[in-house]
Amino acid sequence: MTMQLRCRCGAVTGEMNTSRAYTRATCYCKDCRAYGRFLGQPGILDAGGGTDIVAMAPAAVRFTTGSEHIVCMSLSPKGLLRWYASCCRTPLGNTPRNPKVPYAGLVTACFDAAPEVVDTAFGPRDRIVLSNKSATSPVSATPLVFVTGGLRILVGIIGARLRRERATPFFDASGRPLREPEVISRDQRAELEREDTVARS
Repeated sequence: MTMQLRCRCGAVTGEMNTSRAYTRATCYCKDCRAYGRFLGQPGILDAGGGTDIVAMAPAAVRFTTGSEHIVCMSLSPKGLLRWYASCCRTPLGNTPRNPKVPYAGLVTACFDAAPEVVDTAFGPRDRIVLSNKSATSPVSATPLVFVTGGLRILVGIIGARLRRERATPFFDASGRPLREPEVISRDQRAELEREDTVARS
């Protein structure tokens, strides 16, 4: 099955092969929440401050239009690369800085599909909950799903490496990021975390 990707304004479009998804997760860590606040768009974070992500092989993702609008930022000099559409600040996904690690966490906010279609494709019940203690409202942990989902991610990464998959829409042929990441300053990050503190109070 193919899932269509689209930013809010429609300038960036693409698609992903759902059969190459590793697992689905909702992350409540303060970094993902700071990233959501950095983008400043509604609907990125859920009621508990979590981000809905589908972890998958980057070789199964391609952007068909608007690649010139795809940019990335990072919360620290060595942090994850967090990709988004600069035209309307729609989150696209997260990747390691090392392109040899075949992992992309696509944010479902860029899926061009109704929530029920996303649930059918990736399952609403076996979703991993990450960093639930950092949520802005009570969220239950999922210890069993955490283990099984983590294993699926590991198996998927190992399989992609054994197949020597090199394709990724986020890095060029030499392994450099498609765009130079914007690393925000400590002051910027502190401001985003202050907003988070206000939301949790």
